[in-house]
Amino acid sequence: MAKSLQGRFQVTVLEEGKEFKPFSLPVKKMASLRKTGVFFDERLIRAVLPNMLVEKTSDMVMVRGIGVGGTTTLATGNAVRYDGALKEIGINLDEEFEELYKELPITTDHQKHWTSTTRDMFDIFKEMDLDPIVTPKFMNAAKCVECGHCAIGCPTGAKWDTRKLIEEAVSNGAELVTGFKVTDLEISNGSVRAVHGRHNGRRATYKSDVVVLAAGGLGTPVILENSGIECQKSLFVDPVLCVAGPLEGFRQDRQLLMPFISQQDGYILSPYMDYLSYFFNKDWRLPMENIVSIMIKLSDEEVGSVNRRRIDKSLTAADKIKMDEAVEKSREILERIGVQRKDQFLGTLNAGHPGGMLPLTNKEKDTLHNPFLPDNLYISDATLLPKSMGNPPILTIMALAKNISSKIK
Repeated sequence: MAKSLQGRFQVTVLEEGKEFKPFSLPVKKMASLRKTGVFFDERLIRAVLPNMLVEKTSDMVMVRGIGVGGTTTLATGNAVRYDGALKEIGINLDEEFEELYKELPITTDHQKHWTSTTRDMFDIFKEMDLDPIVTPKFMNAAKCVECGHCAIGCPTGAKWDTRKLIEEAVSNGAELVTGFKVTDLEISNGSVRAVHGRHNGRRATYKSDVVVLAAGGLGTPVILENSGIECQKSLFVDPVLCVAGPLEGFRQDRQLLMPFISQQDGYILSPYMDYLSYFFNKDWRLPMENIVSIMIKLSDEEVGSVNRRRIDKSLTAADKIKMDEAVEKSREILERIGVQRKDQFLGTLNAGHPGGMLPLTNKEKDTLHNPFLPDNLYISDATLLPKSMGNPPILTIMALAKNISSKIK
C-alpha cells in the first residue's frame, strides 16, 4: 500500500514497533535453560524476539509481529493464493495476483534443496492420499541453508518479507516513523482529520487527507473502537496445533518450515517445527533434533472479538470436531514415519492469522470500503476477510491491498 501510493500521495507510515531483530541467541544454548523453569509464560518470548507480541485467551496463545515488516518477518514465507471466499462475494483479484507473481520472488525451487527427511515425509503424505502440494515461497531458494529459522529470522536473506516494500516506498520519498502506537482517529463531518497516538511515550498527532489502517486483525479493530466505530464479533484466528513425537536424529529442525501443504476439509497439514511449543510446553523436552512434528492449521468459525481490554476467542464445538479429526490424521502420519502412538504429544494451541471483524460483503464488492467508515478511511489487512482461510494469508492480503490502493488513487 505504501509503495503503491507514494508519489501520488506523500505517504507517512506509522509503525508501532521498531526495526526487525531476528532471534540472535543459539537455539541449543536457549534450550539448555528450559530445565531452569525460566520459560514459564509464552509472553516472555519477547525478551529474545522483541518483534513477536504474544497475548493469551482462556485456551489459546495469540502471536503477531510488531515492527517494520509486521508478521511477515516471523511467518514462514508462504505465498499461497486463497481467495475463494472473496470470489464468492464477487471480488475478482486475478489481475492483482498476476502482478504480484511478476513483482515478487515466488518460487517452488526450494524442492530441489529438500533434505531426505522432507522427501520421505512428502512420500508418506502421497501414500496416504493427502495430496501434498509443494508450497510456493517468498524466497531466493539458492540462498536457503535449511536451518529451520524461517519463523525467527532468516539468517541468509533467503526469505523475502514486506520490509523490501517499505524500503522501496522510503526510497521514493515516503516517511517511516517507528515506535508510534496509533490509539485513535479524529473524525468529524464524515472524514478522518487526524491520527492520534503515542510516539516514544509522548502524545503525538498526524493530520492526513487519506488514512489506511493496516494494524492487523487484532490491532485495527481496537483503533476503530477507540474512534467510535464498532466492529462485528466475527473474529477468526486460524488456530494451530502441532502433533509431535520422538525420532532419534530426525533433524526436522534443519528443514525448511512448511515445505509442502496438504489441503483437507477445514484444515491443512504440513511439517513444522514449533518453536513456541519447544520452549514453553513441558511435553517438548527432547532435544530439537530428535523431534518430528506435524502442524494442523484450522479454518475456525468466525466467532470471537477483540477490544482494548481483552481478546475473546475459543474453539467452538464444530472447531473441536475438526481439530480432533486433524489430530487423528496427524497421529497416523507420525506412526508411518516411525513414532508409536503412545509416545506422541501435542503442542501449544496458538494462532497467528487473526481477522474478519469488519468483513467485506457483496455490497462492498466494487468499493472494498465499508459504508460505516469515513469516506477517506480504508482498511487494508485481514480485518476485511469474510471467512477464516485456514491458510497462509499474506499473498491474498497483498492482492487486496493492491486493489484498494488503485481505488484510493
